[in-house]
Amino acid sequence: MTLRYTLSPHQPFLPRPFTLQLLSKRLIRHRMTACIAMCLAFAATPTLAGSRILGTGGVNAIEGAAGGGLSPWAMLSSTASEQEVGVTASATRASVDDFRLTVTGASLNIGDRVEVSVARQTLDLETQGGELGQDIYGAKVRLLGDVLYHPWGIWSAGVHHKRLADGTIPTALGADETRGTDAYLSASKLLFSAFAGRNVLLNATLRNTDANQGGLLGFGGDQGSRAWVAEGSLGIFLTPQWVVGSEYRQKPDNLSVAREDDWQSLYSAYFFNKHLSLTGAWLDLGDIAGLPSQRGGYLSIQAAF
Repeated sequence: MTLRYTLSPHQPFLPRPFTLQLLSKRLIRHRMTACIAMCLAFAATPTLAGSRILGTGGVNAIEGAAGGGLSPWAMLSSTASEQEVGVTASATRASVDDFRLTVTGASLNIGDRVEVSVARQTLDLETQGGELGQDIYGAKVRLLGDVLYHPWGIWSAGVHHKRLADGTIPTALGADETRGTDAYLSASKLLFSAFAGRNVLLNATLRNTDANQGGLLGFGGDQGSRAWVAEGSLGIFLTPQWVVGSEYRQKPDNLSVAREDDWQSLYSAYFFNKHLSLTGAWLDLGDIAGLPSQRGGYLSIQAAF
């Protein structure tokens, strides 16, 4: 559409207010229409969600990387395959007896080879008052294999760099540092018709870390620093869209004044399509900062493109 304005030789180049208002409304209307059309076209194009099978990207874990709720998996986020790019965004809330954790995260999958992620964690201290927060920057590289067809599954290596927003409480508890980096190696394999005719997903992760409570209570302490810990998960696909399973995550125990236990969960994840998933879980996080037997629930929603 071409907009013309005829200028009289006796009239300065100043459109009337009504004309400006009309033009402004038309431009806004056209921009809104174009924006809506682009969004609908984007949502209606299935290839934008990626070529991999539904559910093979897992969900964003609490540290931002693709995996389960507690631990990263070897698969990369979204369902992007080679020569494709995938993006995910997630929001998570975990609530146990004396704490509430809120996580927002996003990740980028480049050609199913490299994943970069970011997450912001906020831990509300509901009993003591106040909050702890940290930012997590992650990267993961697929080393070899394929979760579906390779006999040894898929193998990936990754890192999580973590920075506390305020180190006052962790330092008072005896933490050595307010920032640290985890390194991990993960292997995942989908076994076809392995249990009662259902597909089973197995994952194992070996992590090198000095993070206390995942980093929210700092890094290192009077009882140790870096250590190798193991993590694992099992998931059963009841349907192609619905998976239930369990996770287990070992933890270091670096602070004598704040005993640390391993984490475990029972989870259920439903993938509505390649764009949207919802995950719920029961958590047993053990003792946290001297408060015993922290158990509760977990809910996470993720969008992927």
